[in-house]
Amino acid sequence: MALVALRSPLRELAGGNTELDVEGGTLREILGRLQQSYPKLEGWVVDERGAVRPHVVLFVNGEKASLETSVGPRDKVHVLPAISGGAVQTQERPETQTVGSDLDQTELLVGTRKGLFVLRGPRGGAMTEVTRKFSGNSVEFAMRDPRSGRYLASVTHGQFGPRVYHAMDPSGEWEQAEGPAFPADGDSAIERIWVIQTGIEPDVLWAGVAPAALFRSEDGGRSWTINRGLWDEPSRPDWQPGAGGMCLHSICTWPDDPTRLAIAISAAGVWITEDTGATWHRGNKGLVARYLPENIRDGSNTLCVHNMHRAPLQPDTLYMQFHGGVYRSDDAGETWNDIGTAHGLPSDFGFPMVIDPSDPDRAYVIPLNGDFDRVTPEGRVAVYGTNDRGERWEPMGEGLPSDRSYLTVLRQAFGHDGRSPLGMYFGAESGEIFGTADGGATWTTVAEHLPPVASVRVA
Repeated sequence: MALVALRSPLRELAGGNTELDVEGGTLREILGRLQQSYPKLEGWVVDERGAVRPHVVLFVNGEKASLETSVGPRDKVHVLPAISGGAVQTQERPETQTVGSDLDQTELLVGTRKGLFVLRGPRGGAMTEVTRKFSGNSVEFAMRDPRSGRYLASVTHGQFGPRVYHAMDPSGEWEQAEGPAFPADGDSAIERIWVIQTGIEPDVLWAGVAPAALFRSEDGGRSWTINRGLWDEPSRPDWQPGAGGMCLHSICTWPDDPTRLAIAISAAGVWITEDTGATWHRGNKGLVARYLPENIRDGSNTLCVHNMHRAPLQPDTLYMQFHGGVYRSDDAGETWNDIGTAHGLPSDFGFPMVIDPSDPDRAYVIPLNGDFDRVTPEGRVAVYGTNDRGERWEPMGEGLPSDRSYLTVLRQAFGHDGRSPLGMYFGAESGEIFGTADGGATWTTVAEHLPPVASVRVA
């Protein structure tokens, strides 16, 4: 038997064992048997393609090795994160006392490049850090399923890749889900889990990943299966990635009808299903890709959607932030109307977007300079809102930085609390969180000095 040495976080996934005796003639065989004995290790070292993850390094007796390296009975195997990914700390900060919950209290789940922060405090006011989880890891997205109360987080380890975790108490222990993972017969591995969205049926959730694929859970997020209809879409080989990769980042369910779904992919446009994902068709009419040469725009499906949301009370209405354009659809995503720069926005480029769930005529965006810069225009931070379906956008910046403030707000870093008047929160890569409790009329800095913010959701 070879002796396999494991460091954190692999050690914790292998029952707390620092060293294990494992049989096998090659490293591939040894790692396979290790995963059989400790299923939580699946996908951490070897991805869906059967390849070692890019930031993992294998050693046999101190020499760098590959999966096909022969291993003798007394050889010592080390599985290590590559130095390029940085060191990983797994010890959590001491947890602070939780704040009592009532109608005036808000809980924010803030995904950052250095862990998940749970913040609590008065609605629209200064917040306190309750706990920090997944320190040193990138938390792309976190949310709470209001039906079950379960928290879910998409966590990307610098060396060992992405996975979903779930917990009933965000300050307690988080459990790793089974999947998402691509089929073993493919040649792709999941790079990032962009978004998790509650479904219509009980315990159903959807997840969008990169490279673009859709996953479904029927047990509240504990396990995930791929949607084969989209995965096997014949046009997939022709899809082109955006600057952030080939990501499925927006999932719009249809209230009371679980068979209908609209999704958005960068840069493969909008896709619609009316049979729970068995078949899909495009919904791109009216979108103009101004980043392409004019003579090839017509008919191109290289359409870089940045964000898309459905209005729950009027599901035929969807709003979209495009790569240079803000759009509205009045026919469930089949065709799109331009409601961008000619309607009062300083820039129609951006990523974040919020729709008022109680009013389909109200939407909010945070404009950024174009892809040449991606910061708030003229160093002024402002949320722009419309109350007439995009006919006119008005700045809403009272209380926000207005001078020499070059903020970048990412795709998922803008969320709302669903109440009336609407409470909204957004976070910047510079580490601030801003909030409003009056529909955007006034804003407050509710948290500062966090790592770069990737996502903000009200729990």
